[in-house]
Amino acid sequence: MISCMTFDLDGTLLNHESKLSKETVKSLKEAQKRGIEVIVATGRNYPDVVEIFKETDIKTWIIAANGATIHSPDGKLMHDVPMEKKKALDLLKWLEENDYYYEVFSKNYLYTPQTARELITIEMDRLCTANPDIDRTELEHHANTQFKQTNFSFIDSYKDLEDKSIPVYNILAFSFDQQKLAKGWETFKDDTSVTLVTSGKYNFEFEHLLASKGHALTKLADHLGISLQKTLAMGDSMNDLSMLSLVGYPVAMGNAREDVKAVCLEVADTNDQHGVAKTIDKMLNQIEVAN
Repeated sequence: MISCMTFDLDGTLLNHESKLSKETVKSLKEAQKRGIEVIVATGRNYPDVVEIFKETDIKTWIIAANGATIHSPDGKLMHDVPMEKKKALDLLKWLEENDYYYEVFSKNYLYTPQTARELITIEMDRLCTANPDIDRTELEHHANTQFKQTNFSFIDSYKDLEDKSIPVYNILAFSFDQQKLAKGWETFKDDTSVTLVTSGKYNFEFEHLLASKGHALTKLADHLGISLQKTLAMGDSMNDLSMLSLVGYPVAMGNAREDVKAVCLEVADTNDQHGVAKTIDKMLNQIEVAN
């Protein structure tokens, strides 16, 4: 019987407008009311998750920055795994030298260069000029999803982050240029000192070797005394695989990557079809019948 439910955020709990639907909020509250432990596990930075949930009255454990941090429902940092600073700075130097938009997830802020957003606009212009059939509206939607995150702090360069008091939990590189994305992935795919994942069509991300949603969920389950075999997890992207492969009931979203669907027991409806809400309601009905 399921005693814990863990959910990815973008592409899972959030619809294509990056919002929580009323149906999803209602089902999450009902699960908590029934005594189910609800956990959010996301690639986003912790302050951004708090902002998304602030109007819902829902308090959950939050695994953020792809597993680099774990916060309790009352906002206390229970665990973190920052990257080794020199390694993080070396990666940021490479990204700057190769003209990537990047975001650095830290304790209180999301750091990004002053000129970074101009890079995205330039890439959109080039891509749309070379491919007139491309839907610029879709590209703008993806760019705005990045820019609408909270607690941005703009820096002149990665050197502004050399201070040892600034932890680096996650580095996200974003580009509409598929060749640039491929170059980044090819350059670092065999680097055994970091974890390399992607959480979307236009990004790749770095974090500590021991930071992943799977590692964090394992630690949190042990802390809470929860069986992973009695845990449901839902996700849609590569960065969800580490947790989906651990739980007893992995569910892929209808909009998930094919490799994500392949490791799951079930495929739900999409994030725009209230896939999470429907899955929660089904599981709660099964529990009620069993009782």
